[in-house]
Amino acid sequence: MSQSSLLRASNNELEIIEFIIDEKQADGTTYSGHYGINVAKVLEIIRMPVITSMPSNCDPAVLGTFNLRGRVLPILNLATWLDKEMVSEEHAKVIVTEFSGVQAAFLVSAVTSIHRMTWDRIEPPNRYVQSYSRESITGVLRIQDRVLFILDMEKILASLDKSLDMSKVEVDTSPVEGAGQFHLLVADDSRSLRHIIRTSLEKAGFRVTAVASGREAWEFLLNLQAEAQAQGKEVTDMLHMVISDIEMPEMDGHMLTTKIRETAGIRQLPVILFSSLITDALFSRGKQVGADRQVSKPDLPGLNNIIRELIAEKLHK
Repeated sequence: MSQSSLLRASNNELEIIEFIIDEKQADGTTYSGHYGINVAKVLEIIRMPVITSMPSNCDPAVLGTFNLRGRVLPILNLATWLDKEMVSEEHAKVIVTEFSGVQAAFLVSAVTSIHRMTWDRIEPPNRYVQSYSRESITGVLRIQDRVLFILDMEKILASLDKSLDMSKVEVDTSPVEGAGQFHLLVADDSRSLRHIIRTSLEKAGFRVTAVASGREAWEFLLNLQAEAQAQGKEVTDMLHMVISDIEMPEMDGHMLTTKIRETAGIRQLPVILFSSLITDALFSRGKQVGADRQVSKPDLPGLNNIIRELIAEKLHK
């Protein structure tokens, strides 16, 4: 699946692949749940392959591995991971993905269509929606007569591969000299990851504001700009760095960076993009919109080191 169509789109646009999981209900009926995944994470869609089973102590959602043109990939039953039972695997499809530097495959009942849209059509999930899917929904998309749930694929994969679990990564939290004078803004739609980043930075002595989307980050910046003007200050006297995810409801990290670079009084802020989508093509996209640095999830130590380097440069100035 090529990312070229995504890259040709204007800022804040994306493409979502819609897929279905047919779930067996307690009364014997079938419920078709509609879900979505960013096209940028999808390599291809294939039929059910021949699977080699895994040891019995593996997560029950892991069906095993299969060989795809010389690559051995794990395959995960999404219904099982979501604590649901798929009605039938007879005509199932497999979505082969790549993100966070890892290739993996996910079994679903059917893949239906691709939707191009802007991020502002994707709503943040409410508490009920989150409880429906093991806290693994990052966005909600309403299309005609149905609702699509955008799944947190990084969280799902990290639950099975501990090397991708950022809560388990050791990060240098030793105090940074002069850190208390620096205020950092973190934007990420993952509540757990916001907490991890915020906690590690606060332990190092930084002041941190954390928000759940690019839109919230932009509104915070505009409010801060008005406050700075009222006090006869510059925004850069009150905020010193922005760390942003790319995929977020309402406004993505590329659009946020673009808005920052186009706005007088704010454009000087350093911006770090921290995302599972730092592929070669999207790295180029990040440079085009003006990101200072880009780090691929789950490299939390790498992000931490870059933050410290940029702060050290400011201190020396």
